[in-house]
Amino acid sequence: MYKKLSEIMSYRKQFISLLVGVPSYETYVEHMQVHHPGKHVKNRKEFFCEAQEERFNAKGGKISRCC
Repeated sequence: MYKKLSEIMSYRKQFISLLVGVPSYETYVEHMQVHHPGKHVKNRKEFFCEAQEERFNAKGGKISRCC
């Protein structure tokens, strides 16, 4: 039971991030290492700022969200 609970909790951060629309930094880093090994990997702050910019400034400064 402890193993199953640990497994569920390990996905908690990913679930919450996706729920609020923030992509996973760890997934990004893994993708860059596998598919673009010679390119610059953004640090966590750069990645987060770019994700926020894409989410909230996608339509010429108009906030595009449901509420």
